[in-house]
Amino acid sequence: MMRKTAALAACVLFISACGKKDPVLENCALEHEKEFGGVYIKMGIDDFNQLGFKYGDSVNVIFSNGYKLEDIPYYNGYYVDAGEALLIAYPGYDWIKAAVNYGEDLWERASLKRLTGTELWKSAELEEHDTATVTLNERGKYLEIQEARDIHYSDDRKKYDSDVIFANFRNMTVGNLKENAVYRSASPCDNQHKRAPYVDALMKEAGVQCILNLSDNDAKIEGYLQKEDFSSPYFKSLYDSHKVIPLALNMNYLSDDFAKKIADGFTKMSETEGPYLIHCTEGKDRTGFVCMLLEALCGASYEEIVDDYMITYDNYYRITLEKDPDKYRVIKEKNLDAMLRTVIHDPDAEPETADLAAAARAYLMHYGMSAESIDAMLAKITK
Repeated sequence: MMRKTAALAACVLFISACGKKDPVLENCALEHEKEFGGVYIKMGIDDFNQLGFKYGDSVNVIFSNGYKLEDIPYYNGYYVDAGEALLIAYPGYDWIKAAVNYGEDLWERASLKRLTGTELWKSAELEEHDTATVTLNERGKYLEIQEARDIHYSDDRKKYDSDVIFANFRNMTVGNLKENAVYRSASPCDNQHKRAPYVDALMKEAGVQCILNLSDNDAKIEGYLQKEDFSSPYFKSLYDSHKVIPLALNMNYLSDDFAKKIADGFTKMSETEGPYLIHCTEGKDRTGFVCMLLEALCGASYEEIVDDYMITYDNYYRITLEKDPDKYRVIKEKNLDAMLRTVIHDPDAEPETADLAAAARAYLMHYGMSAESIDAMLAKITK
């Protein structure tokens, strides 16, 4: 029997009695997931899968206000292109989530209302609050993609060869970047993946003096400082000295807001002394974009940018061109190449042959960074 939780009680669950026994999740409570921009459907991943949904299925998500997502994939990772919708059960999430990958906030797109209170599923006024129903559209329609892109990593330090690999920590030395000028890593303050203390020790050893925090705002940082497992004293010293620049980027690198925040963050970097550290939560997606942009600005070649970007996938998943060429190429093409085309501002451009330095400068200036600030930053970090 399925375990009963408050989240389960918020939903009416059934499996149709027809011969196919298609799974259905009906009238489930919602929560706005603001950091990446999406809608939590408040059903635990294991409980949802116990209903009969399987990764790679095509599903329909119907919100009670009439908004629909039809024939979208159900994955355990963000395996769709930028701007495409999916239902995701990402490892570590409390609930399943409907979202647009690297896209607009689905909550705002769907004009959903916030649920309040704990007994709303019993209320006669339920129709005044939005819920979601998930139905199976087609079994296994996207299974080939799910199997090709299914990757996971461990938060157990013992499974990694070094603290550096575990922390996804490295000095960026491509293009004209100076040695020991700019570093990238997982978060030194958010310890949800158990990496923060390792990053903290490594950035102290490297002499980092300024942090560009892509994932958090001050309120979130203050929350980390109060947690029992917070053990990053060097980060705290920099934060207390106002040497942490929090940008609170969402995941929509296609948006103007995302680009404007990066331009503002780089401007503030240009006014602060390094060495610098750039990070988000894992040091993978938002960090991947920002570091790609900075490397391009600093004259890195396409091949150098690819090599640095893919080190993260070797660190976390042990995916390299030699070990797993198919997954390597899919990640490069679907993630990095798509990001580079956004900076080049031409979806049909070939990143391999584009003038990436000129494109990066034009991108930053378009979104509010002055030529003087760009040159001031470059003077601090390039040879």
